[in-house]
Amino acid sequence: MTLDARTAAETAKHEGGLWVSESPGGKVSFWRILAERYAILFGFLVICAILAMLCPNFLSVANILNVLRQVSITGIMAIGATFVILTGGIDLSVGSVLALAGILAAGMQVVHEAGVFVSVLVPLIVTGLLGILVGLVITKCHVAPFIVTLGVMSVARGATLVYSKGYPISGLTREFRFIGGGLIGQIPIPVIIYALVAIAGSIVLSQTRFGRHVYAIGGNQEAARLSGVLVEKTKIIVYGISSLTAGLSGVILTSRLNSGEPVAGVGQELDVIASVVIGGTSLMGGEGGIFGTVIGSLLIGVLNNGLNLLNVSSFYQQIVKGLIIVAAVIFDQLRRRR
Repeated sequence: MTLDARTAAETAKHEGGLWVSESPGGKVSFWRILAERYAILFGFLVICAILAMLCPNFLSVANILNVLRQVSITGIMAIGATFVILTGGIDLSVGSVLALAGILAAGMQVVHEAGVFVSVLVPLIVTGLLGILVGLVITKCHVAPFIVTLGVMSVARGATLVYSKGYPISGLTREFRFIGGGLIGQIPIPVIIYALVAIAGSIVLSQTRFGRHVYAIGGNQEAARLSGVLVEKTKIIVYGISSLTAGLSGVILTSRLNSGEPVAGVGQELDVIASVVIGGTSLMGGEGGIFGTVIGSLLIGVLNNGLNLLNVSSFYQQIVKGLIIVAAVIFDQLRRRR
């Protein structure tokens, strides 16, 4: 769905939160889009119902809050990754960037004895600049995002190990630990941060010119360029956003664990991409949104939690998640052919 400045062959308009195609046949596509968009929500509710029947403690308040707290780390990264995937790109470096941000935050606290503000700000600046650098290499050097982010994944992990000498950095202040372990009422702070990031991401994508440009690039990059969209600038920004959200997740995780872990985030990119793709964002770009990503991350979190409660081995959990990603991509391809 190309949403930029009416450059696509079909004209689209926003109606009731959905983009509706004005086809010669009328608005039949509205109901199809409605069914496709909320299919993931229905699937999520069905899985919750099944797990509730199999696990008596699944719907307890303590377990729900635990799931939300766990989901928030991956979910924040998935919000940033949604921007990248909507442009037709991919970011494989988020797990390593998370570790880099976490170890930098811990280093600021323990090695440099910095306050909370500096300990949060420095990792975010570093990871944000790293994402912009990734975007520059992709757009200026015309290198595939897969290759660039794969290289950055290794570079960020190596930098993390060099800085920490391969050891965890612990002994964080109580004020810093409040970011990942604190509560406001009964709600964990990471969940509140996740909700704020999701709301901000949704507003940017649906209510701003920049958001329309993101969709336009994913829908048809050449058409977007001819219609005046600054393709390279937009891509650079989305990779900056993705890296920044990974850095934010790294800070929260370090605060929650009370330790900067140099091996944190290994394989995390799988959960992030799974959350985005399962949520309905096409790997080809141009279709999807934050709502689907949030549901996708919740579905992954619920599956992990439910399988743990059922004492299913983590090895099988990896298989399940991999199969779900493949199924989501196949569904996307079939839908595009219709």
